[in-house]
Amino acid sequence: MIRAATLLICLPAFADAACRQALALGLDVSGSVDTHEYRLQLEGLATALQSDRVQEVLFLQAAAPIRISVYEWSGPQDQHLILPWTTLQSVKDLQRAVGQLWVHQRNVAAPTTAIGSALLTGFALLDQQPDCWKRTLDISGDGRANTGPRPQDISSTRLPDGVTVNGLVIDGSPTAELANYYESYVIRGSGAFVETAQNFEEYAKAMERKLLRELESIATGALE
Repeated sequence: MIRAATLLICLPAFADAACRQALALGLDVSGSVDTHEYRLQLEGLATALQSDRVQEVLFLQAAAPIRISVYEWSGPQDQHLILPWTTLQSVKDLQRAVGQLWVHQRNVAAPTTAIGSALLTGFALLDQQPDCWKRTLDISGDGRANTGPRPQDISSTRLPDGVTVNGLVIDGSPTAELANYYESYVIRGSGAFVETAQNFEEYAKAMERKLLRELESIATGALE
């Protein structure tokens, strides 16, 4: 198990080339996510990254590529690295990253939901990418925090400078209760937003929408 406190020690050195955006993605693997839903979530991310529209934006500026990292989270001590920081400078880079997502097997972890701990793990990851023009943390989840520090108790001083936290919630309720919770307590930073999937079967499409919204904004700004 790779705990949040030691997670970053395992990260490899990365190139000194300009980085357009660092994107850390935290996937919820708490007890409310069964084995089938877990695969839909992990494979949904892989599918979204490979969509034609997302690839078009990913490789828009080869001289200033995107870097991504993926981890799964549940309880306060259960933050497992799936994909260390990876520079997506070519289709081969993307294929290697996606291949790691497809073969990854779920780690044994607590069934609880520690969103605050997931935020802190993401912040620590993004602290390792200070040279990127934009730094973004994505937290996916299907429930409220029920253990560890509450997200609303994570002080704004803990948020690294310039980092934006977005959310992707799996929320089929007619009142959008979980989406409202994320908007109130989880997302933060400039332009932060919440994307919603009605169920795990819709996760891939929701992830594609979210990635396009995040990546197109920085690509358009850089071109301008």
